[in-house]
Parts: sequence; structure tokens; C-alpha cells
Amino acid sequence: MAVDTAIARLRAFAGAPEMLAIRWALPWSFAGLAVGLAVFIALAPPGGAATPNLPPWVVAFLTRFYHAFAPAFGVMSAALVVLLTFDLARRRHVPITAALPIAIVAFGLSLPYRQATSFEDLLKALGSSGLFLAIVIALIVVTLLAALRNRLGPLPGTLAAAAIVLSVAGALLARGISLSTVLAGVLAPLGTLGDSLTALLVITLLETLLWTIGIHGPALLAAVILPVYIQLQAQNTEALAHGLPLPHIVTVSTFLFIFPGGAGATLPLVLLLLRSKVRRTRGVALATLVPAVFNANEPLMFGLPLVSNPYLSVPFVVAPLVLAVVTWEAIHLGLVARPALYIPSSVPLPISVLLATKDWRAAVLVALNVVLALAIYAPFVRLFERHEALEDAA
Repeated sequence: MAVDTAIARLRAFAGAPEMLAIRWALPWSFAGLAVGLAVFIALAPPGGAATPNLPPWVVAFLTRFYHAFAPAFGVMSAALVVLLTFDLARRRHVPITAALPIAIVAFGLSLPYRQATSFEDLLKALGSSGLFLAIVIALIVVTLLAALRNRLGPLPGTLAAAAIVLSVAGALLARGISLSTVLAGVLAPLGTLGDSLTALLVITLLETLLWTIGIHGPALLAAVILPVYIQLQAQNTEALAHGLPLPHIVTVSTFLFIFPGGAGATLPLVLLLLRSKVRRTRGVALATLVPAVFNANEPLMFGLPLVSNPYLSVPFVVAPLVLAVVTWEAIHLGLVARPALYIPSSVPLPISVLLATKDWRAAVLVALNVVLALAIYAPFVRLFERHEALEDAA
């Protein structure tokens, strides 16, 4: 009963409007990252050290790209506060016309002005910690609006919420305190923890365990994990831009090695199921192959299904843990370069890892990981197929 209660509470938490809004807004906010990259690549100064193995135009583009990476995350943060406030206000039945202006002004008042002498410097100072700032402000504004409007009435509640949020943000600004800087300080220890093998295994385990009970693990943990690992990714890119050693092993792009096909490393599973003797299973694998290539496995999770599957849940959890250890050790030992660039998970393998690391050995590592996951899944797939065959025969 205690386990059932805990699962029910987790599912309720995952289905809360706040979590659903974050799950919707975060992917769309990457459009802000793309726009920011395009703008700041265009604005970046020309130049770049000569590289014998690369044409000058490639060196020039990469130099501009590295220069644009940090401020582009500031643009992404601004996009996130708008998108998240919009969607959460809709879900909480709060007027969007009231929530958005308050959130945008509060976000603007919370920026690290003391660390910047230009708009670009301001966005660089904001960096990936701005994602936390956007989430915190959106949640506070909409929650406060909903509570005060219910208690005081629509107009008085809206005015009271605006007064509270903006007066606090203004007072902090007047005292020279930037909420984004405070949040960056809070994130610093998390970044240290996040670059360890232990943290990598814990996050991998949580994401897969949650999926086995029907909770979208990556989406549930994204609000905390994504800003931390994007910050580590940005630090790697910044080091690359200045010709320094990359400081972090575990970044957002590290998970490209661990989850081929999506959470649970399900691309190898789809490949095995394509040869299944059970017609329905083979049909599901064929239908989910293309999404799996682009690391989207929701169709497989609910179509096979993998959720609450007693035969496949074990390899679904174990395979990524093994791949996490292999990947971390390979990068730690210098057999594969550390991920330098953020590459979206929707980019197919091995292109994604080659772009992320700029190292041909990354393709070898991800191929090895796929083979390992195939070996882990294979005996469990045979058991699952026997069960499905008996179900068909009954």
C-alpha cells in the first residue's frame, strides 16, 4: 500500500499544471537558443586562430559560434519565462494578459546588471542559470496571481500580486542584489555534484525507474537537471572557445551516449524486436523505428508497452546504467573527447555525438554502447516474445 501511495503521489506530481507547463515550455524555449545563436553568430567579430586541418571559413564560423553560445542561452531564458508563464497561466485559469507583463518585468529587474557593460555581456552573465530564474519567476507570478485573485477578487488580487512581485524585485535591484546571481550561486554546488559518475548514475536510474511506472522521467526531472547540465555544457564550450581544457565530463550531450533511442536506451530494443516472430511485436517495432532513430521513444513506451512491463523493465533500467559507466570511464580516461557543444537529442546517432565532441572516436563509443545494450536486452526480449506468442495462441 505504501508503494502504491508513493507511486500515486509521484503521478499526481508529474501531472500537476506546473510540471506539465514546464514539460511543454522547455522544448519550445530552445527556439530562443536557435534565434540567439543566429543573431550573435552574425554579430560576432571576425577572426580565429589558423588551424592547419580546417579551411579558414570553418575556423571563422566556429569562432563566431563559440562566441555566440553563452549569450544565446540568455535569449533562451527570456523565451522560457514568456512560454512558461503563458502556458501555466492558461492551465491555472489566470489571465495571460495579467501574468505575462508582471513576469517579464520581474525577469528584467532580476538580471545581473552589475556584471555587464553591454546587452551582450548581460546575456552572457545571465547564461544558463537564467533558465532557473525564468522557472522561478513564472511559478511565483502565476501561483501568487491565482491565490490572491481567489482570495481578494480578480482586480484587487491582480493588483496585489503585481505590487508584491514587482516591489520585491525592485527592492532587490535597488540593493544591488540580482536574483539570477543568487540562483547561479545555488547552482554551483549542484554543478560539482553533477559532474560525478555517482550523480550520472543516480539521474539515469531515476529517469528510467520513473518511466517504468508510467511517469515521464526526463520531463519530470528537467526543471532541475537541464539548467545544471546546460550550464556545465556552456562552460565546456567557453573553454573550447579560449583553447582551454574542457572542465566537465558530464554535460547535456553526455546523455546522447547513454540513451540511444531515448530513455532506457531503446533503439537496440527496437532493432531486436524488428526480428520478432510475433507479428504484433514486429509491427510495433517497425512503427517506432523512425522515432527511435531520432531518440523519441514515447510511441514505443505506450505502444508495446514498456510501461509496467515485467519482462523488459529490468533491461530498460540496467542497460543505461551500464552505458553510463562505460561512457564516463571512456571520457575520463581520455579515450573519447569531452562533449564540447550542445547538440539536441533529436539529432540521430552517430552524427550527434560527432558534432558534440568533434572526435571520431565518439562514433566508436556509441556503436559499442548500442552493442552492449543489444546484449543486455536480448535474453529479456526472448522471454517477452514467448509470453506474447502464448498470448496470441490463447
